[in-house]
Amino acid sequence: MTGTTDPFSASVIPFEVPEQMRAFAEKGVSQARENYAKFKDAAESHNGTVEAVFASAHKGVSEYTAKLMEFAKANTKAHLDFTQELFSVKAPQDAFALWTGHSKTQLETFQAQAKELAEIAQRAASAAAEPIKASAAKLYTPPAA
Repeated sequence: MTGTTDPFSASVIPFEVPEQMRAFAEKGVSQARENYAKFKDAAESHNGTVEAVFASAHKGVSEYTAKLMEFAKANTKAHLDFTQELFSVKAPQDAFALWTGHSKTQLETFQAQAKELAEIAQRAASAAAEPIKASAAKLYTPPAA
């Protein structure tokens, strides 16, 4: 029952999309698809990067914690040994000499331990940063000079 007075009738209002408009729309859709594909690839790559960073950081933290526990055990043993030796001293000058020797040894030990912990922390940080660097290098290529 569509008559000639029906405003939506194709016979009343002939509607054709000009070729330029159609080409422009198709180009926009094509670009949108390409951008979506790039975004999806970047997101998937980013997820892998985040997982690699966390795995590397976990390994570094585990190594650091194990080393801290090792140092705590060694330092506790050194202090207990020192205390035991201190109880067996007869003269105050011997106690002072023992105390001085122990303090010097512990200071050297603490310095060595701090250096080792700093090296472990630096290695862990570098290892955790590597996946980020690799991901950034893939995503952002520097402009040609």
